[in-house]
Amino acid sequence: MNHIINKLEEIKRSGNLRVLKDIDTILSSSNMINLASNDYLGLNDDIDLANEFWNKANNDHSRLSAVSSRLLTGNHNEYIAIESLLEKLYNKPALFFGSGYHANSGVIPALCDKNTLILADKLSHASMIDGIRLSEAKNIRFRHNDYDQLEKLIRHNHNQYSSIVIITESIFSMDGDEADLERLVKIKKSYDNVFLYVDEAHAVGVRGKKGLGCCEEKELIADIDIILCTCGKALASTGAYIICNDYVKEYLINTCRTLIFTTALPAINIAWTRYIIENLSKFEDKRSSLYEISKLINDFLRSKNISLLGSSHIIPIVIGESEKAVMVAEKIQQEGFFVLPVRPPTVPKGTARLRISLSASHKKEDIIRLISILEKYV
Repeated sequence: MNHIINKLEEIKRSGNLRVLKDIDTILSSSNMINLASNDYLGLNDDIDLANEFWNKANNDHSRLSAVSSRLLTGNHNEYIAIESLLEKLYNKPALFFGSGYHANSGVIPALCDKNTLILADKLSHASMIDGIRLSEAKNIRFRHNDYDQLEKLIRHNHNQYSSIVIITESIFSMDGDEADLERLVKIKKSYDNVFLYVDEAHAVGVRGKKGLGCCEEKELIADIDIILCTCGKALASTGAYIICNDYVKEYLINTCRTLIFTTALPAINIAWTRYIIENLSKFEDKRSSLYEISKLINDFLRSKNISLLGSSHIIPIVIGESEKAVMVAEKIQQEGFFVLPVRPPTVPKGTARLRISLSASHKKEDIIRLISILEKYV
């Protein structure tokens, strides 16, 4: 216990102590505008959409648990239906998981053995890093979006391994910038043993004509070996899916521990996800609204010579030290906007930041007011 107590004291001294908060009470009692959620399309609070779904839902969804893994008795009809829908949309097989964390931490070690070299972007999500650690593969994390370094690593290593897997996010969760997917595909195609794994967690729903993400937007779905999409952000649901080929899907069903050894999601959750995905192409106005307000804030911050890491709907404002980031976040909360500080170890030491996460439900006038507040504190 002494080790735990000492470690807690160290976390407190560094200004990085985290606590679980009653968010519903905080937001409802203060009427703060939520800028900390990943509800990018504003679907989570869309009562009309939810009522539409419930009116169409049938009694097959009444069970509130699958009470078994997918390989036992948990592979209910909704799993079959949603994977069939995804296959039609992507024109490639799909496999559904319990969460993005389950998918990344299970798929990577299932596919990568000791004859594999993983080259992962330095800022890849923690779930991807954990998946890499669980694998037997050699791994090198290349500098963020530094594709010159990536190419050098591939040239140096491609004859030493049976396969090389490049791992990246399409839109990065903490910096809000994007991978150059076209260049990554070009690099991949230069070698017959290089594969590309793209996490679209923060892009699915908000990018592409059909809302399928950056891979769709860039017309690269067919060229990318593994596409991972989570349903708990813009899709306002739960679970995750990967897009792959037939052999990979069959192999993962037989080897992926986070698929095999966990209880399946309830039919009602999968039915809601399927309903959202069926309607994704209809949310073009929401995607346009999100783009408009994102551009508004990004343009303002650049006009103030505030260094930005990207230009998406995820807007990090780097403050520096954790204590200062907490203080600035509290001041902005007092002004009516729920902004949270992101601190180490989520981000590197000395880069604590405010992470503004925009939603299509945010009104333009509120964003203009937010800009005036940011002008005071950042």
